[in-house]
Order: sequence, then C-alpha cells, then structure tokens
Amino acid sequence: MKEVDLSKYRIRTDLVVDLIDEDFAYQRKRTYKNITISNITLDDESSKSLNKSVGDYTTIYFDDVTDTTNYKDVLKVLTDELSKILKDSNIKDDYSCMIIGLGNEKSTADELGVTTAKKVTVTKHIYDLTGSLEEGYRVSTCLIPGVMGTTGIETSDIISSVVERIKPDFIIVIDALASDSIDRLLKTIQITNTGINPGSGIGNNRKEISRNIFGIPVIAIGVPTVVDATTIVNDTLNYMKKLFSYNIKNKDKASDKLIPSSRINYLKNNNYTLSKKESSYFLGAIGDLNDDEKKVLIGDVLTPIGYNLVVTPKEIDFIVLKLTNLIAEAINKSIHNISTKYI
Repeated sequence: MKEVDLSKYRIRTDLVVDLIDEDFAYQRKRTYKNITISNITLDDESSKSLNKSVGDYTTIYFDDVTDTTNYKDVLKVLTDELSKILKDSNIKDDYSCMIIGLGNEKSTADELGVTTAKKVTVTKHIYDLTGSLEEGYRVSTCLIPGVMGTTGIETSDIISSVVERIKPDFIIVIDALASDSIDRLLKTIQITNTGINPGSGIGNNRKEISRNIFGIPVIAIGVPTVVDATTIVNDTLNYMKKLFSYNIKNKDKASDKLIPSSRINYLKNNNYTLSKKESSYFLGAIGDLNDDEKKVLIGDVLTPIGYNLVVTPKEIDFIVLKLTNLIAEAINKSIHNISTKYI
C-alpha cells in the first residue's frame, strides 16, 4: 500500500490526549469513582513531536455532568486538579488573578469561556474601595475581550493592554475547544499551564495567550464543544467495526435476542475489534486503512466541496450551562477558597 504523507494534514483538536496513544510514556492515569484523570508532562522532545507547548496537561474524563452525583464528583476532581496546578505554578495565596473568558456568547458552541467568566467572583473593585478583603478572598478581575470578528482587534492585544494596566500576578483563561474524537465531546475538561491559542483547533490561528507573551503564569481551562465531519465519519466507521465484532461474538447470546438492536451498548466492552480479514470483508479497501489514512481520505472527499462541517451536539445549550456552572464554581473554590453554587 502506498505510504501517505500526513504532514500537510492538520488534525482539528486542542486536546493533547487526541494526539497520543494509550501507552504514551509521558502519561499517568488514575480514576476517582467513574472519572478518569490523565496527567501529561511534555518536555522539549515530546512537545516537538506533538506540536504542543512544553508544560503540564491534565485531562478529566467524565460521563454526564447533568447528573447531580456526577456533577459533584467532577467538581471535586476539577477543583483539586486546578488547585494542584496553581500550587505547582508557585502561585501564592496573596497573588492577584485575572479571569479571561474567550469566545463568542452569540454562539452556543463558543460561549463557554464568556459565560463561565460572568459567573466567577471578582473582588478588585471592593479592594480598591476598602483596601482589604474578607479572609479567603484574593484580588481578582474579569475580562471578556470578545472575538476578532466583532472587535477587529487581536484578542491577545486586548488582553496585553489590560494586563499591562491592571498588572495581575497570574491569569486563568477559559475557552471552548475542538476535539478529534466524538466520545470526548462535552465529556472532557483540559487544564494546562501552557496557555492557549484561540481558535487553533478549527484552524483560526490567533496570537497565543501564554506566559511567553505576558511574563506571568497562564492557566488554561477548556472543554471540547465541536468536532468536524471527518472525525464523525471516521469514528462511525470504527464504531461499525465494534458493532460487527460484537454481533459475531454474541450471535448465539440468548439475552440479546430479547433486546432491540438499538438498545444494545456494544461499547461497554472495548475488546470488540475485527481481525484484518474481517475488517476487509465488511468494509472492503477502507477496512485496510488505519485511522490517519481514513481521515485523509474522508477529508479529501469532504473538504473540496465544503462539507467538512464543524458541528456540535443538539443538547449543547443545557450541557454548556452545567459546565459553565461547574467550572466557575471550581475556580471560585480554587482561587478564593469559597463555595458558590449555581442553579
């Protein structure tokens, strides 16, 4: 088979976990109840191979934040991990913080950062008036710079101007991300001390927002809210393989005959895979391609005709509401040591 040069093809993702294998040497995984936490530290060599910045990346995987119990569990993990990355960044209790919400509030898929920032507790105006704050609070400000399409100004330039005037000791920036996997959509939170490149996941590269630019720690929090059509088609083909494998291995299972095929969750067992021969039998030549080769093929089909759409789930309004509450509450607990609840 002809070798495909993938260097000219860009993967639409902001998540470092989309770029690695399960056995990636720099990854450490653990679980808390039904939540998985991945910690990755990239050095100079590994960052170059992944085209990601040197630093720490924490990824939290969960099932459903609309469930009250799951919400509380994810909140605990997110608060703990955010507090840890602040501590590892040598951020002291009396350091002032600027919370920045990126995105466009007129687009549900892009409003995560803006809506979260509006819910975070800010205190600088109180400190400026009284000269002090109650115990447990630190000086904090909030900035929502908008998007370049509506302001006409590079987002990083707006932030740079405000940072130069306000002089915070560290920044927390929140943004919606893109993913290269359906199953991570709205079910993953990434925290990193490397900052962020707004719009990079969907190819709209803007100036980075990072310590390299501002000279102070920049902690980025993001949730993938969109995937492109290439990802959906590729993942569907992979799910088809799992379904065919499940049917082959369970064709004589009596209990399955009583359950409608639409209700059988064949993903519960990750061991369902087709052999190379079976894959070729069911999917023909496409079955012989690996993931990268399939994505190149699908992209070559959809992109020239403008159908490689960037899409989001239909329940996004409700889930984003829950996620913005969750992230705002975790930030308040981490930087102010206070508890705020949102309905």
